[in-house]
Amino acid sequence: MTPTPNFKPQNCPLCGQPNQCAMEVQAATGIQQPPCWCTQAQFSAELLNKIPEAARGVACLCAACVKAATA
Repeated sequence: MTPTPNFKPQNCPLCGQPNQCAMEVQAATGIQQPPCWCTQAQFSAELLNKIPEAARGVACLCAACVKAATA
């Protein structure tokens, strides 16, 4: 996982790939989405500490990075 320098809400701040966040899809399209997977996920403090400070509260992690962190 390589950090990306620009933090866009639709991209994971750890790997830079699309995070597939339902909340971001809804914000971008205006089409209501089902609850995002991340609302039911638990994130360790260790994983959250890996998020660059500039991206905290800006971009969601992707499921792949969360899965890799728990493997």
